[in-house]
Amino acid sequence: MKPSHILTLALAFTALLIATSTHAHEARWWKGNLHTHTLWSDGDDYPEMVGAWYKTNGWNFLMLTDHNVLAQGERWLVATNRGGGKVLDKYIAAYGKDWVQQRTNDKGQPEVRLKTFEEFSQKLNTPSQFLMVPGEEISDKYKVAPVHINFTNPRKVLLPQGGDSVLEVIQRNFDAAAAQRAETGQPMYTHLNHPNFRWGVTAEEMMPVRGMKFFEVYNGHPSVYNEGDSTHAGLEKVWDICLAHRLTSLKLDVLYGLGTDDSHHYQDMAVGKSNSGRGWVMVRSHDLTINSLIAALEAGDFYASSGVTLKDVQRKGDELSLEIAAEVGVEYTIEFIGTKRGFDPKSEPVRAANGEALRVTRRYSDDIGKVFSTVKGTKATYKLQADDIYVRARISSTKVKANPYRAGEFEQAWVQPLVNTK
Repeated sequence: MKPSHILTLALAFTALLIATSTHAHEARWWKGNLHTHTLWSDGDDYPEMVGAWYKTNGWNFLMLTDHNVLAQGERWLVATNRGGGKVLDKYIAAYGKDWVQQRTNDKGQPEVRLKTFEEFSQKLNTPSQFLMVPGEEISDKYKVAPVHINFTNPRKVLLPQGGDSVLEVIQRNFDAAAAQRAETGQPMYTHLNHPNFRWGVTAEEMMPVRGMKFFEVYNGHPSVYNEGDSTHAGLEKVWDICLAHRLTSLKLDVLYGLGTDDSHHYQDMAVGKSNSGRGWVMVRSHDLTINSLIAALEAGDFYASSGVTLKDVQRKGDELSLEIAAEVGVEYTIEFIGTKRGFDPKSEPVRAANGEALRVTRRYSDDIGKVFSTVKGTKATYKLQADDIYVRARISSTKVKANPYRAGEFEQAWVQPLVNTK
């Protein structure tokens, strides 16, 4: 073979390797849940069983977020109620008696050892297919108001920090998590969970938090009231209130909206139970690794969903565009929502019948969170106007959600805000 032919073949082979490598590392969408409970706290199944459900049903990553604990160290569960009976039988059938460690305690009660994160993640992880992510739900409160914060990829348990107000509780926990990140050099972040759970957190308590970049705009627990009610603002309105003030007078970070399950119940799938598969994030990253996923999340390269799948999302320059992976027979409405400069910042308290101001999100002008544009169809683009502070997108479908967190729910998706930097 002539040297020129060898060179041609070598160049062709090199080009093929580069093309293959580039293709292998092209960014793609990964489906994941960032809020999940197991028998390590108040879930009703073993972590391996929970992880296997998500893996089998098409999720690419899963973070376990048990309350104020990491799945570390030796923990034995008294299996007379939760974790016993049919739950234990299914666990043994799935993993075998050699894997499931049992004993009888000094009270004659059966116990099962809960596997650690290191153990069950090795069992479940599959490169480029499925990844378990360590996490914790920091479960704090101020008086009767619950303040729950998820901590992604911690190295050690972060105990509730407390404080003299809801805002101070949030800020102290966020600051402690940031300190652990700085100390370890590992990528990790916190997000505020379900603000409307027991009406724990108002927009006014959220908007000044420093270092907060994420909150749950959709949570699949039946007691979180994502849409609010006649007295309490829905979480999309809360999102817009926070964005409008954080990006103007407060000069703070943009706030991104997550979708999560907050699953606890794995034995019965029904409205009224906190089940798997209700809310998730689709994260676009090059690799299915914790570092890559966190980098993409912090860049806002993801969307939240309760059922709608997007083929593409672009937040480039001054344009936000998206395309839906449409299902046959389903209709879609795309709404571009935002707030303009010069909005009316005034608000007024919500009052009880006796005139007393209630501890709920105040009522704000309709200037905040206006629908800028509505498109019926599967593709749409919005170009920022000079006076727009930001724009985000909500996609609503006519498809009724299977096993909804509330009756009458339709599938939706939420695209992250594009901020006007001009």
